[in-house]
Amino acid sequence: MKCNFSTKLYGWFYHSSCKKEIKKNYESEQDNIKAIKKEYISIILRAKDIGNSKLLSAYCMAAYFISICRMTKMPPDEAYGMFKDALYANRLFHIAMGDAESYLNPKRMPERKQWEKDSHLHKYENDWVVVVLDKTDQYDLGYDYHDCGICKLCQDEGCFELAKYLCQLDFVMADMMGLSLKRTQTIAEGAKYCDFRYSKKQ
Repeated sequence: MKCNFSTKLYGWFYHSSCKKEIKKNYESEQDNIKAIKKEYISIILRAKDIGNSKLLSAYCMAAYFISICRMTKMPPDEAYGMFKDALYANRLFHIAMGDAESYLNPKRMPERKQWEKDSHLHKYENDWVVVVLDKTDQYDLGYDYHDCGICKLCQDEGCFELAKYLCQLDFVMADMMGLSLKRTQTIAEGAKYCDFRYSKKQ
C-alpha cells in the first residue's frame, strides 16, 4: 500500500492525538514517540491496498494502534485506554465524526447501498464487505460486516489478538455522535460477521 496523502493525514491525526496523551501521562514512553510514527509508516507500506475505501481511516487507525503496542511497553488494554482518551480529548475528532442527525440522514442511504454493492465485488482483498440494513422498529441503521479490514491487517501483521481492542472504539465513536450501538458478535471474537445496530440516543 502506498504511503500517500490520505494515509499520511490519518497517521498525523492519530499521532498528534496520542502524542499529547503520552507526553501528559506516560513519561517513560516519550522516547518511543518517533518510533511509533516510523512503525506506522512501515505497516502502511506492508499493508495490502484497499483503494479509496470508505473505511480507510479505520484501516489506518488499526495500523497506528499496532504501532503503539509494538513500540511501547504498554499492554494492549492500557494502550487501548490511552488511545480512547486521546480521541475523546481531540476536538477535531469530534467534529470529523459529526452527529446523529447527519449520520442517520436517509439521503445517505443510496450511497451506502452502492458501497454495499461495490464491496461485494471483492476488488481489494483486505477491504470490508458489508450489508447495509434499512431502519426498523428496533434500530435506525444497521450494518453486517462479513469481512473486516482491521481483522485482516492485524492477521497480516501477526497480531490478530489486537483487533478486539479496536472493536471497542466503535462504541466510543458512536457515543461521540450521540448514537447508541448494539452489537452481539464480531469477527475479531470468532463470529462469521459483525452485527452493528445504531439508534439515536433518547
